Amino acid sequence: MSVGNESRILVADAGSSSLRLTVFGDGGEILADHHDDSPPGENAAGPLRRLLADAPAPSAVGHRIVHGGSELHGHRLIDDGVRAALGRAAALAPLHVPPALTVVDAARDLLPGLPHVACFDTVFHAGLPAAAREYAVPTSWREDFGLRRYGFHGLSYAWALDRAAELLGRPPEDLHLVIAHLGGGCSACAVRDGVSVDTTMGFTPLDGLVMSHRSGSVDPGALTWLQTRHRLSASEIENALNHESGLLALSGTSDDTRDLVRARAAGDERAALALDVFTHHCRKGVAAMAASLDRLDALVFTGEIGEDQPEVREEVCARLSALGLTGGLRELVAERPEIISGPGARIPVIVVPTGEAQQVDREARALLGRRHEHPRGG
Repeated sequence: MSVGNESRILVADAGSSSLRLTVFGDGGEILADHHDDSPPGENAAGPLRRLLADAPAPSAVGHRIVHGGSELHGHRLIDDGVRAALGRAAALAPLHVPPALTVVDAARDLLPGLPHVACFDTVFHAGLPAAAREYAVPTSWREDFGLRRYGFHGLSYAWALDRAAELLGRPPEDLHLVIAHLGGGCSACAVRDGVSVDTTMGFTPLDGLVMSHRSGSVDPGALTWLQTRHRLSASEIENALNHESGLLALSGTSDDTRDLVRARAAGDERAALALDVFTHHCRKGVAAMAASLDRLDALVFTGEIGEDQPEVREEVCARLSALGLTGGLRELVAERPEIISGPGARIPVIVVPTGEAQQVDREARALLGRRHEHPRGG
């Protein structure tokens, strides 16, 4: 497909709790937008039809897919073979990939003549060094079952990396950064010379930091103990860790940090505990990622919490003085990337509004542009 002056990319971002459809123009401008605060159901075609009825006709469709599994290591045009591989990867991210695939199938049915591109969160971490990638488990688990660390939020990290580089006036390949994506799902990533070299999420998006209603890392011995001593089934444990844990479990009232900050100010001790645990694990994650860097050129916050919750940013930075970070951060002034640390700060602190959909637009255009230039090479 030619991605010339008239190209428009429809980006479908279907997640565990929402659906966003956006049509981007050549310059990254938003031509049409639709957002649902619920995951797509069986009738995923409905929102697509409503958007397409009013939006400029797209030239291609880009789909954000959280997990590419062991078979898909780069962004790919979706054909029947790729769709089958996506189905096999769905069990690795059960909250995210199945709803995304309902949208993939609906979009391919509604727009069969257009190229559809799968853009994966795992691609940014595809080159993780072996020390960060491998689990210390039996060889057969790693080689026969493909058990390894994949990492996620890669599209968000790629967008945040480029925006941070622009603010710092340096090319991405010259930077050593820790980026924290804090939202419904949370992770941190070490970027060394513009490349991911470690991240807190692992085989699935359940690993790592405490999240809104996901547990993050839990002692695996505790999970086998729950199975053997208390007879909890694997499905009961999986459901609890994915849906009934995190900030929601600790607070007992909400998985939203905005609610918890207000409740803490009103004296709610469980809300205070939830925020303390959350920010403690954020600090641990940032410090762990810094261990893979020679220096820390900046700490970058992104994701809904990272962008919108100044109390979380302050509590993370104020207690990381060992890394040269300090509190006293400014609040974000506008919905654009900003350095929010003071002018004399040893380590700049940057906030980048979430840009996963914009990154899908960029990646889809890049892939389709390469195919147009080298049609035989795929």
